[in-house]
Amino acid sequence: MFDWLRKLRAGNRVERKLLAWHALGRPVWMSRDPAAFAREGYARNAIAYRCVRMIAEAAASAPLKVGPVDHPLARLLARPNPEQTGIELLEAFYGHLQVTGNAYLEAASIEGDAPSELYVLRPDRMSVVPGADGWPVGWEHRVGSNVRRFERDPLSNDAPILHLKLFHPSDDWYGLSPMEAAAFSIDRWDDGNRVRIKLYGGVLASATREAVLGGANIFAIEADGEFEIVQARTCELVAPNEYELSGFLRGQLGSAHAMRTPHPIGARVVKLDARLARVEVGAHEWGEALVFAAPPAGAAATDPRAATDTITLPHAAARPWAPAHLRARRVAGGDVEIQWVRCARVGGDSWGAGEPPVGPGGEAYRLEIFDGSTLKRSGDVTSPSFLYVSADQTADFGAPPSSLRLRVAQLGENGEAGLNKELTITL
Repeated sequence: MFDWLRKLRAGNRVERKLLAWHALGRPVWMSRDPAAFAREGYARNAIAYRCVRMIAEAAASAPLKVGPVDHPLARLLARPNPEQTGIELLEAFYGHLQVTGNAYLEAASIEGDAPSELYVLRPDRMSVVPGADGWPVGWEHRVGSNVRRFERDPLSNDAPILHLKLFHPSDDWYGLSPMEAAAFSIDRWDDGNRVRIKLYGGVLASATREAVLGGANIFAIEADGEFEIVQARTCELVAPNEYELSGFLRGQLGSAHAMRTPHPIGARVVKLDARLARVEVGAHEWGEALVFAAPPAGAAATDPRAATDTITLPHAAARPWAPAHLRARRVAGGDVEIQWVRCARVGGDSWGAGEPPVGPGGEAYRLEIFDGSTLKRSGDVTSPSFLYVSADQTADFGAPPSSLRLRVAQLGENGEAGLNKELTITL
């Protein structure tokens, strides 16, 4: 399987090498972002994390029979590089395969000698370079503006890269990530997580999918001073006043920024009714300490049974929600077309044709472009799109980048940015 490992078995055989002139084509990147699979599907999903770990650890523990014990290949597999053991290397290799559907192993050597070290390369930094016949003739590895090319020997067909990929019925160069298949159900209903809550008064009941979509079983879960609004299909009584919730719709009413994976044990959970309303306060009252009273139903605010509290409202109810469907693609001439869709905070419940309403004030957004954690470009635009021209890319990155980390937020009436949508996109 490892063509490039044949050199370890070559012994003292005399080889005659020919010089072949050939030009590599342009790299072809994955249609989906492998960094998103790692971030959203693996790092933020406890079930997927455990499944990947179990598969990678089991596969890496399978013994490889290599002999004699002092053979160079045996030594290489036992200690592939200064930072990893053989087991650690294989766990990383199989882990990437499960998360992104692709795994890359580099055989490092000096001036054409037999491989002396092995390294697993991150799939989000790799791209396949197809030849004229469609088969891979090389690979590119990109970190920022630094690019390394690995070429397949056109005569021997040997290559310094082992690219292992899962079956993909409609892609010639990349494997299909299990995370991609799972994302179609995860994005709609969260059927993996379960939450146990203690209920102080009242009862809960399960609801149909249609009822949940219509507003049933709404809960607010506290997270670092914010609240994620969730809905649950199943509410199962497991102990006196204790329920297990599952079948979630998460990040409702613009609360996706407050999602945690998982929420900490002991977090406050509040059962909401179907009559959520925004507090109507004057512009001068935001940030001020206001006294609120919660009397029994039908009673006046002065009722001695009323619960009172002093609260400072942070203007959170008025901030624009994070945009959705952030995407980018490279177009003719090397420019990058960036687009997104706004989410309406007010009046956006209609399922009819057309764009969501802009809301109070004019339409404006703040777009930020990063290289890792370094801000490269920031600007305000008045439509949900931006053309990142090739000249600006070169000025910011030194060369057209292979991926972009983007952050976009809609601006409110006061000009302040609302909740942001952040995504790393491979071009």
